Amino acid sequence: MNEQLPLLCYFEGKVVPLSEAKVGILTHAFSYGTGCFEGIRAYFNTEHDQLYVFHPLEHYRRLQQSAGILLMTLPFSPEQLVQKTTELLSGSGIRTDAYIRPMMYKADEIIGVRLHNLRSELYITVQPFGNYIDIDRALDVCTSSWKRIDDNMIPARGKITGAYVNSAFAKSEAQLSGYDEAIMLDNSGHVSEGSAENLFILRGGTVYTPPVTANILEGITRATIITLLREELGVPVVEREIDRTELYVCDELLLCGTGAQIAPVGSVDHRQVGGGGVGDLGRALQTLYFDVVRGNVPKYAHWCAPVYEEARQTNSEKPLAVAY
Repeated sequence: MNEQLPLLCYFEGKVVPLSEAKVGILTHAFSYGTGCFEGIRAYFNTEHDQLYVFHPLEHYRRLQQSAGILLMTLPFSPEQLVQKTTELLSGSGIRTDAYIRPMMYKADEIIGVRLHNLRSELYITVQPFGNYIDIDRALDVCTSSWKRIDDNMIPARGKITGAYVNSAFAKSEAQLSGYDEAIMLDNSGHVSEGSAENLFILRGGTVYTPPVTANILEGITRATIITLLREELGVPVVEREIDRTELYVCDELLLCGTGAQIAPVGSVDHRQVGGGGVGDLGRALQTLYFDVVRGNVPKYAHWCAPVYEEARQTNSEKPLAVAY
């Protein structure tokens, strides 16, 4: 990254340095959690001299859905927002792995809880970003005493800012008790997801993951992994309810998300999972995933939006490095 360039932000209709993007303390979203957001990753490929934004269109389509749940409308199409994002990354001169945070929020500075008849605004930030959690080792996790929010409470399929207090309770409970992460159950007692990650278990050669009706975020990384497991690694994937004790007896357990990427789990509630380390499937999936997100797998190049035009032109005739 060129240190002389400030990080840029799209904020309330214009591009400004990130340091100048401010909201007032009476902003409705600050008081009541009335906003929705996305977390998008971009990965730098040194061989291509290119920064690739991973699944940006899918993220902005999900932001559009989340905004609709909160009675908001995006000011631009998802396709236009992808273009604005690449322009922010290019203008900020970021040439390392990065994180993009777009957010729609209720911007009026008023007192009073509601969703209707409020002005909404959009911001998009970009910044260099590494691993959210340690993915090179197996995590120790616990089952949280906090239940996952229900669709008729705060819809989990929308990335609604106020809903993440639920996740914060679970995460702090886990970490203050000496664990790396928490797994949350739904109101029926079935496994839902981690504090900010979807979940997969391997049992007897088949991978299982909770269905979208288990109060999970309909994860973009989750959908990516299902595709890679089925099409590239030849592993069957079944979406069904998962009991808590299945976490104790499974062969492998993986958490995944844009932030977490692919995080293997070594123990749950002091019970060892598989061999207690990073399993064979988890390691193979990590290797494949990072080849894909860095633009090295031609079959999935359409998932990766290149940022820098000059590198895009230079590499247009070069074969990508890895094929599966």
